[in-house]
Amino acid sequence: MERAKVAVVGGGIVGLATAYHLVQSYPNIRVVVIEKEDSLGAHQSGHNSGVLHSGIYYKPGSLKAQNCRAGKEVMERFCAEHGVDYDVCGKVIVAVNNSELPALKRIYERGQENGVLCEMIDEGRLAELEPHAKGVRAIHVPEAGIVNFRQVCERLGELIEAAGSEVRTSTRVIDVRRDTYPLTIETDRGDVQCDFMVNCAGLHCDRVGKMTGQKQDSLIVPFRGEYYELKPKAQYLCRNLIYPVPDPKFPFLGVHFTRMIEGGIECGPNAVLAFAREGYRKRDVNVVDLVESLSYIGFQRLAWKFWRVGMGEMWRSFSKAAFVKALQHLMPEISSDDLVPGRAGVRAMAVGSKGSMVDDFVIRSLPRIVNVGNAPSPAATSSLNIGRLVVEELEKQF
Repeated sequence: MERAKVAVVGGGIVGLATAYHLVQSYPNIRVVVIEKEDSLGAHQSGHNSGVLHSGIYYKPGSLKAQNCRAGKEVMERFCAEHGVDYDVCGKVIVAVNNSELPALKRIYERGQENGVLCEMIDEGRLAELEPHAKGVRAIHVPEAGIVNFRQVCERLGELIEAAGSEVRTSTRVIDVRRDTYPLTIETDRGDVQCDFMVNCAGLHCDRVGKMTGQKQDSLIVPFRGEYYELKPKAQYLCRNLIYPVPDPKFPFLGVHFTRMIEGGIECGPNAVLAFAREGYRKRDVNVVDLVESLSYIGFQRLAWKFWRVGMGEMWRSFSKAAFVKALQHLMPEISSDDLVPGRAGVRAMAVGSKGSMVDDFVIRSLPRIVNVGNAPSPAATSSLNIGRLVVEELEKQF
């Protein structure tokens, strides 16, 4: 039977960052990371847009705002020190017409409150930065960047094991026995005993949280984000990162253009209900996951309130022409011939029972256990700082 001081469930970037902070702060303790896939960062961490966010969008004082700012700085230092590819390339947030100017102004003011290096620019300056983006004004955020988060995960795993701890892949958690000391985590490859446990299970964090006895006031509902890529002949259309002015009700919606650190330009995503928590393809269906989502009163209320938005996202999923039309909002000259289907990611959306989306990071403690119950974007950018916060929460029980 495996024995550890701390077991971290989840080999995504937040779980690995937590384990990394533990072995850095306590080099004499043993940490075990338990990951059900055969590689690290296999889900949200390895399927996101690869953007180093600046923190311009988030409510001042929120965990998102605080951790994004601090986490970005730590992430850049980590990448520079450990040879991970990244580039601070900057981005523009574009108001395409005068009706979007009030919202653009609010984002700028929020960025100022959060200490983000940004400036309001006119149409002429926008044309210098992104000649093919069309708008009346924009915010230039020169400190935004791009990074290979899967590479970050791999390097974190190497550093954890170099410190004498263990990363166990292809190991699925079945249950958590809290009536024993130490805690016993049952897996399909044998039990793991530990004094303390951290739940960073991402798309399954609510299910693992339930195993730990944590009261669940939300459910993870999976939403798939689908992308197109610019063909090589059209990649001149985007230099770095081009974002729309977001809708405050749906800050995660809105197609944008992203230069990827490994090359190429992605366009998207949309956001549609996934029929499985790991449903990266339209044909991926998990009956248990789907019934759980559809029967959940919180999702039903969310769908009832915003069905028009949901139908629009679904239409873009099946109609390339509709997707192109959304992209033309930011870049009028783009055409269907410029695009090929790209990858997809699945976002773990925590939805409350009243039909509201949980907007901030959620970290909760039980005796001997810390649950990370919600870690949406910008969790990857913020991960090294979130890991520090989780360790600080755990230290209260050491």
